[in-house]
Amino acid sequence: MISIVIPCYNQEKYLEETVISALKSTYRPIEIIIVNDGSTDGSKELAEQLANQHQEIKVLNQQNQGVAVARNHGIEAAKGIFILCLDGDDLISDNYLEEAAKILTNKPEVKVVYCKALKFNEKTKKPWNLKPFSRNLLARDNMIFVSALFRKSDWEACGGFSEDMHYGREDWEFWIKMLKNGGEVIQLPFIGFFYRLTAFSKRKKTGTNEKKRARIDYLNSKHQDFFERELNGPLRFQRTWSKSYNSLLKLIGKL
Repeated sequence: MISIVIPCYNQEKYLEETVISALKSTYRPIEIIIVNDGSTDGSKELAEQLANQHQEIKVLNQQNQGVAVARNHGIEAAKGIFILCLDGDDLISDNYLEEAAKILTNKPEVKVVYCKALKFNEKTKKPWNLKPFSRNLLARDNMIFVSALFRKSDWEACGGFSEDMHYGREDWEFWIKMLKNGGEVIQLPFIGFFYRLTAFSKRKKTGTNEKKRARIDYLNSKHQDFFERELNGPLRFQRTWSKSYNSLLKLIGKL
């Protein structure tokens, strides 16, 4: 079974479209777990209506505690061997789960499978240009969106999403935890994920310099060993130059 975990906070406008895209998946069996994160709109009622209409859907409710807590809540309750997190306004293609599951089933050395992606809204569609995966690149930036397929056992082994990270990009830190000490990653060669651009998109809200600095400080405090190995020192605000800057500081005895 694949468990699709959908955290939802005030996404009534898009939730049904998201759920329908998951239900259209060619892979079976699936379960869809909607985690209502204390919504104040009609998301809770809509989720319960969808659950009444489709036996593959169940709804969990919690006080508003953020997306990391909501994802962990849903994954903990999941019955599936494989997990896909899907935000309550995004979409997946009908063949994404089937093709990703084939790889995780047949290749135990692979921990994460994702695909090519598209950013969209009512006015535009544009490819999401993602860098190829490597651990060294992962130390500087994230190239795996949160809606990738992984094993529940690997979520358990790495401790799940960090619930004390409140600076955005929780998925980046999650992939670092899961992959820093090994495991292969495969990107499928087709567009199977659709990231909705809205005025409230979290990537916009967490893009301030203050949030970026807090995020970098958090990552350095949690994964010092990883950055030392990959960047020869801590992740810097100018992330691309981290390794060169750290190497220079060590050369002149300042690090």
